[in-house]
Amino acid sequence: MSHYPHPIIAREGWPFLGGSVLFALLATFFLGVAWSIPFWIVALFVLQFFRDPPRAVPGDAKSILAPADGRIVVIEPALDPWLQRETLKISVFMNVFNVHSNRSPVDCTVVQRWYHPGKFINADLDKASTENERNALHLRTADGQDITCVQVAGLIARRILCYVAAGAKLERGQRYGFIRFGSRVDLYLPKDVRVKVGVGDTVQATSTILAEFP
Repeated sequence: MSHYPHPIIAREGWPFLGGSVLFALLATFFLGVAWSIPFWIVALFVLQFFRDPPRAVPGDAKSILAPADGRIVVIEPALDPWLQRETLKISVFMNVFNVHSNRSPVDCTVVQRWYHPGKFINADLDKASTENERNALHLRTADGQDITCVQVAGLIARRILCYVAAGAKLERGQRYGFIRFGSRVDLYLPKDVRVKVGVGDTVQATSTILAEFP
């Protein structure tokens, strides 16, 4: 998969942005400036939601980067439901004001991809990891470390987009998917990683190092 060139606005947002600006222009023309203000506010919200800025890639091959912008809501031992192994789970919750492009946490090969339909409860809740619609990737680094990276839909999010399949090669920070309108990403990591963040911390996709391999 080629690198997305980061034109500031995510490609997934152009239809929404174009439509909202068109409605705002029509409202301005037919209703006047004052009545068009709510339409322009919606257009500004769409613009900020679909922003997709480039990010510098920190650390080295041992660094595990944040796959999404948001807030750390979970750091705990957990059973990886996809690979059936004991892991350390780190979850990042994205609200509607975060960047929603998802990026690879490590240099890796995609071993397997799973999609599971489900509910759309609040992604801030722990049960969202097991009950909501989700898309999981089994990632393997060159030295054999396994990570499961799971995109989880939320209360408002109704579309998970993933552009890679088994066999794809990803670099740290490379864009691989997008979730519309609020959600979370769960990482299931080897138990012996060194965690660099805490619950409640705000993180940025690619820019923040979540943990390091030993």
